[in-house]
Amino acid sequence: MQTTHDSGKRLLLSILSHASIFISVSLFAVGIPIAIAVLSEDPVVKANAKEAINFHFNVWFWGAIIGGIYGILSFLTFGLLGLVLFPLIALGFLLHWGLTIWAIAHCLGDINQPFRYPFIFRLIG
Repeated sequence: MQTTHDSGKRLLLSILSHASIFISVSLFAVGIPIAIAVLSEDPVVKANAKEAINFHFNVWFWGAIIGGIYGILSFLTFGLLGLVLFPLIALGFLLHWGLTIWAIAHCLGDINQPFRYPFIFRLIG
C-alpha cells in the first residue's frame, strides 16, 4: 500500500525540526523534533526530526567540552588564554548556525530527501 504525504506539511515539519536548534540554549527546544518524530507518520519528516535530535545532542556535547576547556583555561591564565581561544568558540557558533541553515536550505530544495548533518555522532537511528 502506497501512501502520499502532504508536501506542505512535510516541508513545514522538517524545517521546524531543524530550526528548533536556534533556540537550543533552552533544553525544551529538543522537545520540538521529539514531538514531531513521535506524532508524524511521514518517513521523511521522521528522519529529519531524528537528525535534528542528534544534532541537538552534538551541539550540547561539544558546547560543554569547549565551554569547559575555555572556562578552565581562562581561570588558570587569568583570562589571557581564554582570549586566544575565543576564535575557536566563534567558529563553533558559525558551524552550529551554518549547519542548521544548510539543513533548512536542503529541506527547501528537496522535500523528499531527509538531510544528514556531516561529522556528527548519532544516538538515535
